Amino acid sequence: MKARFHLPDFAGHFRFNAVFAELLEKRPQYFREGVEIASVYGVFPPSLWNGGRTQGGVCDKSFIKGVIRTFNDKGIPLRFTFTNPMLEKKHLSDDFCNTVMHLADNGLNEVIVFSPLLEEYIRKNYPRYKITSSTCKRITDADTLVSEVEKDYHIVVIDYDLNHDFETLRKIPDKKKCELLVNACCNPGCPRRSAHYEAIGLQQIAYAEHVKRFRNMPFDESALLKAHPEIRQFSECPCAERSLFDITGLKNHITPDEIWETYIPMGFEQFKLEGRTFDTLNLAEHYMYYMAKPECRDRARYEFLKWLAANEVLDVRE
Repeated sequence: MKARFHLPDFAGHFRFNAVFAELLEKRPQYFREGVEIASVYGVFPPSLWNGGRTQGGVCDKSFIKGVIRTFNDKGIPLRFTFTNPMLEKKHLSDDFCNTVMHLADNGLNEVIVFSPLLEEYIRKNYPRYKITSSTCKRITDADTLVSEVEKDYHIVVIDYDLNHDFETLRKIPDKKKCELLVNACCNPGCPRRSAHYEAIGLQQIAYAEHVKRFRNMPFDESALLKAHPEIRQFSECPCAERSLFDITGLKNHITPDEIWETYIPMGFEQFKLEGRTFDTLNLAEHYMYYMAKPECRDRARYEFLKWLAANEVLDVRE
């Protein structure tokens, strides 16, 4: 039995995930049966190809190399969230994103894609990367989902509006190839979700291009909002601030018991935790809720936070 978890943000939550990987390795008795880290996903800012969540900041080459080494030395892939739906051909030659791809091109690391344009480019220029089909595609039709699973993808991340649509889930021929996002904070059936992904894509492009020209100046979004006023409606989405305790009542929420009692027996073993923009305490609650044994959560949380505090000065730069 395997419960393979894909964890959020190898850059912004670098220390958090590195310490958690150590806890899982050294204290396996705290965790549910079969728990393992399948990947840590995210991007190194300012990645223009990024999608799903706008990611600010700037990472230098020594930090990038150190993060790759830290996780890859443990056999944990980095999985790049290159799911920006607003990419154009001119964006494929982005120096920063291509540099990152070269640095991590060792046969272990992976890429999540949305844009057919970028997918084709990566398959041609970086054939050693395993390719994941993104939940951002919003595939909710059963036959279309089955067709997507049958394509040449390493993993297909299922739209989380299908999390409890067991009629559709049972039709999937290769369930080990499918990933379920278990802790979605977005409202079920949100009619604005695709438009929100597009707004995030435009924000990410604007931010990355700003950093190229004005590295040490704050990003001013006013020009972007003037060109795309529709983005403004997504600037304060309340869903992004939800805690673990706010989402457990959503109908697309999958509980830990459901993972082990329903989904794993069905043949699923890939589970994604979102949380790239979560604060430390909220993210820690999600990790303990999903992966620790219920009777060990308090002890595991205490030890994890203690180790995390002790590693405040952890630096991976060469």
